[in-house]
Amino acid sequence: MKDIAVNRKAFHDYEILGSVEAGIVLSGDEVKSLRAGNVSLVGAFATVHQGELYLINCRISPYEKAFQKKEEDATRRRKLLLHRRELDQVIGDISKKGVTLIPLKLYFSARGLVKVQLGIGKHKKASDQRQTLKERDIKRETARETGGKYRY
Repeated sequence: MKDIAVNRKAFHDYEILGSVEAGIVLSGDEVKSLRAGNVSLVGAFATVHQGELYLINCRISPYEKAFQKKEEDATRRRKLLLHRRELDQVIGDISKKGVTLIPLKLYFSARGLVKVQLGIGKHKKASDQRQTLKERDIKRETARETGGKYRY
């Protein structure tokens, strides 16, 4: 598995409760653009529309050598592929109040297909974010004091 893009901000802003792997419907020049690394997951999210799952606000820049370069297609909504049973479970999870689907990373599978790892997450409050940072600093300090013998 080769990572294309990782959404680090998602781990900072959301408490990830679980994750799901999904395929994504792309055009040919979008795949070439992904291989070049021209993608951004900042501000992206997934939503259910008429019983199907879509990725919204994921920016895949147009491929430089493509015949037609449409800038408005860079942030178009893209259909995500899940089995019906998985989709029903995800719909049940996000029907709870305050729970949303966030793309955590885009990667190529072993077969060369583009996959999206979606995180089922709850938005953190500012106090929770500060607490997470505080715990991380404490772990770093203890590892530094013990000489790195005990990793966290």
